[in-house]
Amino acid sequence: VVDQSDGQWWQARKLPCGATFAGLIPSASMLKSKQREQWFCQPLQVHTCIRPFIPADHEEDPTHADDKRIITDLENNQEINFDEDDYDFTAGVYLAGFRRSFRLWRRTWYKKRRQSCTSCSPNSNVLSSPYEEVALYQRLPQESYRLIVLIGASGVGVNELRKRLIKLNPSTFQGPVPYTTRPMKEGELAGREYHFVTKELFEYMLCNNKFVEYGEGKGHMYGMSVDAVEEVLKKGQMCIIDVEPPSVHLLRCRNLKPYVIFIKAPNQERLRQTRRNARIITNYAINRAFTVEDLLELEETSQMIEAKYKQYFDSTVVNDDLQDACMQLCSIIQQAQNEPQWIPVSWLRTDE
Repeated sequence: VVDQSDGQWWQARKLPCGATFAGLIPSASMLKSKQREQWFCQPLQVHTCIRPFIPADHEEDPTHADDKRIITDLENNQEINFDEDDYDFTAGVYLAGFRRSFRLWRRTWYKKRRQSCTSCSPNSNVLSSPYEEVALYQRLPQESYRLIVLIGASGVGVNELRKRLIKLNPSTFQGPVPYTTRPMKEGELAGREYHFVTKELFEYMLCNNKFVEYGEGKGHMYGMSVDAVEEVLKKGQMCIIDVEPPSVHLLRCRNLKPYVIFIKAPNQERLRQTRRNARIITNYAINRAFTVEDLLELEETSQMIEAKYKQYFDSTVVNDDLQDACMQLCSIIQQAQNEPQWIPVSWLRTDE
């Protein structure tokens, strides 16, 4: 070790070695931090994949202040109806993954979220590696598009940005069709709004690590599967999804080659300007305006996500203006698909 001045990375030479320049190794504090992250991801008691489903009201205390979650409509102040879903078509194309029932469980289950177990995920080893070797990658025209992943704090506008992108060009951009165990409603079609499956099939898929994220809402299970993502890519479309930050590592694989874009909250002054007409849902009040505390929490959460998961981000977009952020996203996505990008070397290796 030749230099320990940086808190995250030390400069070192491997002995015996005659190299003129030193390389980088993780500092002792960074290694310990990564080990703690890996330990926290291991199941503590019963294996996650075979734990029985527990109703939401048995797990969450609706009177706990920390459990409030934000659901934002950045464009209007419409009353939010929990019993009806949105039917959204653009140029005759249905926009999958935006039903209100699907969005609600993702917000309300943020802290109690259940994911496919990281300990048995084929990509769980990324947590144990403090750094990884990268190589320059140029997507070939005959190859599938890279998966586009948007990440951001609740209320920052990730869902609205994703929806606007898909509306701009629904024949090119699309989201995966979610899975649910709830019955099909009148006017719905299997494979359009949802893939409607039995609880037994849902549990089987869960045990086989098919879901990137999943949870429960009103007694029904909802989830987004890797198969649904790959289905969009196989059609020659760009698949755009938004996930909670801890789910990113489940997508980091050679088949998807995800390009991760962090949607960052602007400063407090800009938040007050852009969210003054926005509405939120909490456990206490439905469809109320943002408070100063909500905006402070949004900014703090955004900063926390950036500090903890920055190593996974390929680009960052500050959403201080919805239109500008959308145009910036379009430009970044085109670059991600058509220009050389650095990716992990393991994504370029063929199966042995």
